[in-house]
Amino acid sequence: MLDLLIIGGGPIGIACGLKAKKAGLSFLIVEKGCLVNSLYNYPSTMTFFSTSEKLEIGGIPFVTINNKPNRAEALEYYRRVATSNHLSINLFEEVTAIKAGNDGYTIITTKATYQAMRVIISTGFYDIAVNLNIPGENLPKVMHYYKDPHYYAMQKVVVVGSSNSAIDVALETYRKGAQVTLVIRDNEISHRVKYWVRPDIINRIKEGSIQAYFNSNLEAIREYEVDIQTPDGIITIPNDFVMAMTGYKPNFDLLKKWGLNLSNDKFIPEYNPETMETNLPGIYLAGVVCGGLDTHLWFIENSRIHADMIVDDIVQKS
Repeated sequence: MLDLLIIGGGPIGIACGLKAKKAGLSFLIVEKGCLVNSLYNYPSTMTFFSTSEKLEIGGIPFVTINNKPNRAEALEYYRRVATSNHLSINLFEEVTAIKAGNDGYTIITTKATYQAMRVIISTGFYDIAVNLNIPGENLPKVMHYYKDPHYYAMQKVVVVGSSNSAIDVALETYRKGAQVTLVIRDNEISHRVKYWVRPDIINRIKEGSIQAYFNSNLEAIREYEVDIQTPDGIITIPNDFVMAMTGYKPNFDLLKKWGLNLSNDKFIPEYNPETMETNLPGIYLAGVVCGGLDTHLWFIENSRIHADMIVDDIVQKS
């Protein structure tokens, strides 16, 4: 019988493991993909908005010579934190069921069955893309994830969205020789875009290097063209690839299946903000999964404290 089973091997799941080890609890981290799977699937060129100090977990310094760390540095940091602290982590093992018993919980995965007194759910939100729900979205040329700009060189690319991910895609593919069109439902570039990037995209739009349609929506996708609903009506343009940077969401069906209460509007899970314990006694939430559809509320820098809150509550109750 474990004291604690942690679902999710991202930065916050690792932070929970560090805190549990320090408290002397027996624990296991179970991750359905690779270590820090979401970060691994970030674009290869990504630079964080936060400084390295704000990405640190467990009081372990994140050393970098850059003002803002990049994806490669983050992968190196979190891997070294996990391995040097000898955390118990099972990778490529997905949790399929959580069942309450008289003494804790039974956790069933694709590889084994575990018994634990308590469970932390730190599953993030990067696995399920928010769909456009328009004709042609299932065509192979439509991408919800982006890795590297070279693939789109000399191609006609439509980028949907105005957040950090969309703007990064637009600028990077443009600089590799793509003909880029932005489709933005609002009347301006999002103010959440990184402060050193926002002037860049605004200037590229002003000079005409990147075409942008504001107050507009992508209406339909076909093999070699797309329809865009603009304030002046529908226009059709040639197209090779659509980058639908429309955001991502937690696996709400899985959370409901496990018995968590979710709000009716934004599917925000029910939990005690002082302890992070959910409506199910002994099951806690940590990280961005706490925000429901509001995935911009929680980041590594403001949710790493969840590890301390949860483990302190577990120790106190024990």
